[in-house]
Amino acid sequence: MSKIIIMGCGAAPGVPSVAGGWGNCNPDNPKNIRRRAGTYIEANNAKILIDTSPDIRTQLLDNAIRYIDGVLYTHSHADHLHGIDDLRDLNRLSGHPLDIYATADTAAVIRQRFPYLVVEKNHINNPMFRPSMIINEIEDGKSFYIKNLKITPITLTGHPVHSTGYIFNDGEIVYIADCKGISETGLAQIKQRPQLLVLPLTTPEGQTTHMGLDKLLEYVNIIKPYKTIINHMAIECDYDAINALTPFDVMPAYDNMAVDV
Repeated sequence: MSKIIIMGCGAAPGVPSVAGGWGNCNPDNPKNIRRRAGTYIEANNAKILIDTSPDIRTQLLDNAIRYIDGVLYTHSHADHLHGIDDLRDLNRLSGHPLDIYATADTAAVIRQRFPYLVVEKNHINNPMFRPSMIINEIEDGKSFYIKNLKITPITLTGHPVHSTGYIFNDGEIVYIADCKGISETGLAQIKQRPQLLVLPLTTPEGQTTHMGLDKLLEYVNIIKPYKTIINHMAIECDYDAINALTPFDVMPAYDNMAVDV
C-alpha cells in the first residue's frame, strides 16, 4: 500500500495571508489554515518529498518525517523551493548527502540561489554548517526510479516558469503542480486509471497562469481517477465552499491530510 500526505495545501501567501487575511475562508474551520505546498509520498519502499516550501521544518515535525530517499522539485518558485536549507537536519540524521531531482532549468535556479548546498557524490557530509544536496537532472517524459518506485516527469503548460508534474508507477498516483494545463504528451504517460490524482486550484475562477475549478474538473473527467485531491488553494478557496462544488470523489485538501492508496 502507498501513502501520500499533503503536508501543506496552500498557495504562495498561505492562509491566512499577511495582506488578505482569511479572504473567503471561514476562520472557524481549521481546514482553512494552509501552509505552503509540500507533499510526502511513500510507495514501493521509497520515501520522497515533493518540493520544500518555506514551511518545511514544521511540516516534517508534524508528520514525524526523519528520513527520505529524495526530493522531487516541480518548479523554482519560492513557495515550492526556499525551504531547501532546512533539509540539513535530514542530512544530520542520515549522515550523508541527499539526492534531489529537478529538470535542467529548475536545477540551474537551485545552483544559482543555493550554491553552498550543491555537492558531488561521495561528499563528506557536515550539516552543522550547511546542507548537502546532490542534484540529479531529469527530463520530462523520461522515467527514472527511486528504489523500486517508477517516476515519470511530465510537462505542464501555461506557468511563468517551467513546471513539472509527476506520474508514479505509470499512473497509480498522478501529481500535478502549478499550471494552466497538462501537455498532451504528459497525459499520454498515464497508462492506467489513477488511484489518486492531485490537482492545483489557487482560485476558483482561475488566473492567467493557473487553472480554475472548471478546468480542474475537466481534467478529472479526462483522466478519470478513482479519487482526486484539490491542492494549492489561496484565500479565495473556502474549504466547505469548494467541497460543495465538487463530486463526492473530488475533495479539497487540508494540511497534513493523509491518504492510503
